[in-house]
Amino acid sequence: MDVQLNWWAVLLATASSMVVGMVWYARPVFGNTWMKAAGLDPKKMNRSATMPIMLALVMSFLTAFVLAHMSFLANHFYHGSFFHDAVTTAFWVWLGFAMATLVTHYSFENRPAVLTWLNVGNRFVTIMVMGLIIGWLHP
Repeated sequence: MDVQLNWWAVLLATASSMVVGMVWYARPVFGNTWMKAAGLDPKKMNRSATMPIMLALVMSFLTAFVLAHMSFLANHFYHGSFFHDAVTTAFWVWLGFAMATLVTHYSFENRPAVLTWLNVGNRFVTIMVMGLIIGWLHP
C-alpha cells in the first residue's frame, strides 16, 4: 500500500505546533507557572533558546509526519471520513503515547504535578490541532 500524504498539511501542522507552543508557554498564559514549576531561570532561557526551538521544530515535523501516516492508515482501515479518522487518531496518539509517557516519566522524576499537567495539556492541544489540520487537508 502506498501511503499518501498532503505535504502542505504536514508543514502547516508543524507550524501550528510552534504557534500553539508560543501561545501556551507565553508568560501571560502558562509561561510563568511553567518556568516556576520546571525551575527555569528566565534570564538563562533567553540566551540559549535557539537550539531548543530548532529541536522543537524538527520534532514537530516528525510528529506531524507520523500523525499524517497514521491518519491515512486509519482511514484506509475504517473507510470513514478522513477528517474524523485523523482527529480520532490524533486523540488516541495523544492519550496512548504523549500523555502516558509524560505522566510516567514525570512521576518517576518527582516533577511537580502542575508541570506534568501543563505539558500534558500542551501536547493535547498541539496534537489535536495537528489532527484537525491533517484531517481538513486530507490527501
